[in-house]
Amino acid sequence: LLFIRNKKTMGLCAPSSSYHVASSLAPAPSEEKRAVGKCSPSTPPEHSAMASLAAVAVAGAPPTSAHSGVANSRFRGCSNWCWLVGEAGRWRARPLYSFSHRKKRRLSVCAIDQDAEKSFQKTVEVDRLIDMLRDSSAKELEKLIVENVLAFDERFWIRLAARTDTCKSDDDKKDYEELAASVMSIVDQIVHKTNERIESATDVLKAILKPVVDEDEEISWPPRDPISLILMEREVEQREQEGQLDEGFLSEVNAQLRQAKEDGDKPGLEAMLQKVLQIYASKTLSKRSYAKKGSEVLRFESFLESVIKAPEESWNKLLIDGLTIGKGDISPEDFYVVIKKRIERTLIRTEGGSYQQRILVEYLQGIESRTEEIVQAIQGKEL
Repeated sequence: LLFIRNKKTMGLCAPSSSYHVASSLAPAPSEEKRAVGKCSPSTPPEHSAMASLAAVAVAGAPPTSAHSGVANSRFRGCSNWCWLVGEAGRWRARPLYSFSHRKKRRLSVCAIDQDAEKSFQKTVEVDRLIDMLRDSSAKELEKLIVENVLAFDERFWIRLAARTDTCKSDDDKKDYEELAASVMSIVDQIVHKTNERIESATDVLKAILKPVVDEDEEISWPPRDPISLILMEREVEQREQEGQLDEGFLSEVNAQLRQAKEDGDKPGLEAMLQKVLQIYASKTLSKRSYAKKGSEVLRFESFLESVIKAPEESWNKLLIDGLTIGKGDISPEDFYVVIKKRIERTLIRTEGGSYQQRILVEYLQGIESRTEEIVQAIQGKEL
């Protein structure tokens, strides 16, 4: 193994200048045997050993300028490479630093830069919000807080405290302290009102479920008394007319339903909550009719609305009697088209991302999936 030192970089490499150094140390061809085998009396032993190694190295070294200018140009400026003598005196190039190490280091540096940039952007956003709050009036302040209620997290309060501490004047510091107190007070009021709405939604849900819950608060589904289901539907309709079935109520029902599914030991409660959402969707979608266009009755729309109004237990019979696969005159393809059109109308008329939108759309999609199941079942029997 031979390492040739480059005087320019003081590293391990072999540019063209190193080859000339090696050539000047090598003995003449006629003297090669004597140089390798025996030290000359006039040459110090350490110089003779260096010359011997250089002679062996030059024999298998990469081409110098004397051999090929093109080949030599490939090795110019290779300050990050070293040449190693391997088996049979062949030269092999090895980088001083591995490319994988450089790549990992570059990726880690990029990740750190990205994290720093994201942190800086968030700080800029918080500063912008603080400036807006400072410049707003009392009425505008409450509106801003309601619109950005999720922004008042730990990062916001830390940044507000930091800006308060770095104020140059006492007046500015006092303004920040008053702003912090106002924001905190309004946020507490919002949280309190939200908790009240949650408690109110829970009370409304209990009132709706009361007809189908036994005196011992045991939940059985379907109800033992069929009249109790009718009473529950009437309660839903009455609460809806009073405006109590808002987003808070729908959120509470979805939360209870999700918990019942996760527990898995209350199938009666799960079915009961699903029934509440079905009744709500049926009553809400039935408020607007698209079955008439002037004096003309659109039979596809009319058939869909009859399914929407019907309880989920009656869907199978209605679909079989109304579609061409059964006893009706409406093709499944036409029925799918009218369902998709009603879904599009629902998406337009409801608030995007709301519980109401999701429940109504899922109800219509349930009718669509039930139709597909019936069509596949009947066509499978015919085959």
